[in-house]
Amino acid sequence: MSRIGRRPIELEAGVTVQLKENTLEVKGQGGVLTVPIHPNVTIELSDKEIVVKRINDEKLSRSVHGLTRTLIANAIAGVCKGFEKQLEIVGVGYRAAVEDGSLNLKLGYSHEIKVEPKEGITFEVKKNLITIKGSDKQLVGQTAAEIRELRKPEPYKGKGIKYVGEHIIRKVGKAVKGSGA
Repeated sequence: MSRIGRRPIELEAGVTVQLKENTLEVKGQGGVLTVPIHPNVTIELSDKEIVVKRINDEKLSRSVHGLTRTLIANAIAGVCKGFEKQLEIVGVGYRAAVEDGSLNLKLGYSHEIKVEPKEGITFEVKKNLITIKGSDKQLVGQTAAEIRELRKPEPYKGKGIKYVGEHIIRKVGKAVKGSGA
């Protein structure tokens, strides 16, 4: 049996969970998130915990067992605390600013890039750090990946947008040969 799937999910204070046909609706101070429930798993709700069980031992059921449990746990964590990703801008003249909730980036192109936040996403900028916050873990990660894609870090000088803590593998530039004399 899945080690992750069989662990019960503790409900945080202030979180309400409602099971509808094939979705689980999680409400909390961070908003409302819905988690799709696969037909091969069942959900048992109690006052303080949620247990995910699979209906049989087929490969598909085993696959979605741990996945469903993790998606529900992430939804509960998201409406309680929220998630955030940080990006770092490296490069002379590269800048970021937040105006009216949208992110304005100057990344060495001839034009400024404006990134509109998706519903439930907020941006913060401090010096060269961009913080993306939201209650949906997948949406926060996807938004961070899309912003990073605008100017990936290049391997020679390391300029571009990278995740905080990401190590960029650097390449050596051209070697200067002797003068031949």
